[in-house]
Order: sequence, then C-alpha cells, then structure tokens
Amino acid sequence: MFPRIVYESFRHQSRRKLLAAIAITLGVAVATAMIAVATDIGDKINRELRSYGANLVVTPQEDTLDVEVGGVNLKPPSDGTFLNEADLPKIRGTFWHHNIVGFSPMLPVTVKVGSSASEKDVTLLGTYFKKTLHFGKEDFSTGVTSTNPWWKILPCVDARLPRPDQANDKSTGCHWPSDDSQDVVLGERLAARFDKHAGDMIEVSGRRLKVSGILSTGGAEDDEIVAPISVAQEIIGKPGAVRRLYVSALTKPQDALAVRDPKTMTPEVYDRWYCSPYVESIAYQLQEVIPHSHAEPIRQVAQNEGTVLSRIKGLMLLITFAALFASALAVSAAMATAIFERRVEVGLMKALGAGNVAVSAIFFAEAFLLAVTGGVAGFFAGIVLAHQIGRSIFNSQIEIAPVLFPVIITIAVIVTFAGSAAAIRRAVKFDPVFALRGEG
Repeated sequence: MFPRIVYESFRHQSRRKLLAAIAITLGVAVATAMIAVATDIGDKINRELRSYGANLVVTPQEDTLDVEVGGVNLKPPSDGTFLNEADLPKIRGTFWHHNIVGFSPMLPVTVKVGSSASEKDVTLLGTYFKKTLHFGKEDFSTGVTSTNPWWKILPCVDARLPRPDQANDKSTGCHWPSDDSQDVVLGERLAARFDKHAGDMIEVSGRRLKVSGILSTGGAEDDEIVAPISVAQEIIGKPGAVRRLYVSALTKPQDALAVRDPKTMTPEVYDRWYCSPYVESIAYQLQEVIPHSHAEPIRQVAQNEGTVLSRIKGLMLLITFAALFASALAVSAAMATAIFERRVEVGLMKALGAGNVAVSAIFFAEAFLLAVTGGVAGFFAGIVLAHQIGRSIFNSQIEIAPVLFPVIITIAVIVTFAGSAAAIRRAVKFDPVFALRGEG
C-alpha cells in the first residue's frame, strides 16, 4: 500500500516536481564536474605550471660546504667542482621518474668574442636543447625545450634568409642547434650588439661557430651565447663537466610530512614520505642517483605551485558548496509550495489515523525519488561539463572515477532531504481540522 501511495503522490503536481528535479540536476551537475576536475586536476595543473620552469636545482655537494675560521669564509671562490654528465641518465631510474618532465644541465663559461683587436668577455652557456639519452633499454629526450618552454627562437627577418613562417626549420636556419653540433644561438641583445643574424659565423675563443638562431628569453640569457654543453666542455677542457642541473618535476603540495627530516622518521613513515611525490622526496632521490650532489627545491617556484593548486581546489570546493546550497534552497521552496497546496490531503490522512512518521515517510520517499532522478541526470550532465572543462582549459580528458557515482547520489539525497526537511516538518504539524477546512 505504501509504495502505491508514494507513486500516486509522486505523480501529482508534476510541474512542482519537475522544478525541484531541475534544481537538483543543476546543483549535482556542477558538483560532479567540480569534484571530478578537482580529483584529476593535480597533474594537469602541475603540467601547466611547468611552463614556469624548473622547480629543483642540483649542484655539486662541495658547493654547500662553508669553511669559516675566525668568521672568515675560506671557501675558494672558483667553480672547481662539477657534476658528471654521465650520471644524468640515472635520473630515469628514480622511483618518481615518470613525474620528472625534463631536466637541463648548465655549464656557464666565460669566453672571448670577436677579433683579437676588439675581444669582449661574454658568458657562453652550455646546455641540452633536445638531447637524446639512454638508460637501460629506454631512450628519452630532454633539454631546455621542455624545461624552459618560454625560451623562443626569433623568426628569421634577415632578407638573406627564408620567410619568417619558416622559422625553426632546420633546413633553412633559425632553429635550435643540434646537441651534437658546433652551432650556437645568440641572445637577442647580444646579437644586436655584435650585429649578428642566423646563418652568420661568430668567433668564440678561437673557434668559429655558426649562429643557428636568435634566442629570446626575457632573462640574462639574452646577453649570452647558448651552445651545446659539449662546446662549453671543450672550451674549458673538462669533458663531462656539469655545473648545475635544473629539474622540472610534477609534485604535490607540501604538508606536515613533506618538510620532516627523513633521518628522524620511522621506517613506516619514511616509506610513505619516500613514495609521495613531494618536491623534497624527489630532491632526496636525485641525490641518491647523482653522486656527490646536493638537490634542493627552488623554494619560490615550489611554494607558489602549492599555493596555486590549493587555491584552485579551494575555489572549486566553494563553487560546489554554493551550487548545492542554491539547489537545496530551490528544493525547499518547491517542496514548501507543494506541501502547502496538499494540506487538505495531509489533513485527511491524519484524520484517518496516519501518524507523523507515516506522513513524513511519504514525503521523504518522494524526496528520495526526486534525489535519485535528479542525481542520475546531474551526474551524467556533470560528466559532460567536466570533459568540456578538461578540453577547453587543460586540452586533455578528465578521468571520472567509478566511485564518484555513489558519492554524487548520496550528495543528491542529502541535499534534497536538507531542502525538504523544513517543509515536511511543517506538514506533519498541520492540524487536520484546519487543514480540511483549507486553512494554513
């Protein structure tokens, strides 16, 4: 009997029910999209933030040692210590190697540029552009084209060279040098000072090097020569030398565990810390695979990334609560109006002996059906919205976890019950005498 009463009751006032269902659907759709994006947003936002550069720097361990006697720093001012380039592919063997987007070694050296009569001291920066490395049976590429995506080769504008739309075409000039070549790129300010263009030759410490392009970075590199690291190593006579290593890695925001000293951890806590993609744990693993090195986060970058990610997730959570709250208010208004219009029906049920529990059970059953209907519709609408957000903002698909469906249905039921509770409470308090007379 009870299911039939609920069914017949649910059929009545279809317009009110439809409005309530639409309110639930809209609120749940927004909640589904925000929760789906928030749970899948970490790596995507981190990849977007990687366009701001590396978040880890590795230097020789000796650089961190301060030798002081009587307050006087006796540490030699020379750059006499280096990392070994042969150790760099070992980064691919770390636990979190899939989180490492790329790395670029740096070897700055001071060189003489120009003829002997007008030589000038200029910094030549040796690095990887898009170097292919080998680790085990795996080949992978890395360099400044992945870690420093804001570095750009300016289009060819010299009349002797092809059209600007052919910039970065290796067959014509205006391109990144090959990592096994003797070609270089000039910072745009340095190129203007020496009046050099892509395709010209430049005298560097007794070597004639070809300019393959003009580099624009907006930083100090605009006054430097950037070359394959092998060129810099040849100039200083130190094969395999690396002065600094910049690493770009996908990390999670810091928490209390991230900043703890691994030496003070229990084995269980250490395993959890080691197997979490904190910037500190990735730095620790880099030190393990690169001998005599010291790795540390670039604090400003790492902290800003965590702040941005936390604020975006907080904003999504706020939007979710706002949408659900608005949905609950709409359901409350619709249910209050519907129950008030049915006060005669409520009075009749109570006059026939129905108790408060029976009356409220009927309305809560209606609310449950509304919640499930609106929740299912809202879930699938939210999936469409989440995919649209993923394509338009991150240019990738948002993955929807199957466990999200029961969570969303539960949220829809809670929101609907919360919105209906006040109206149902008022319904069970109707006096049957006044209700049958049509009085509120």
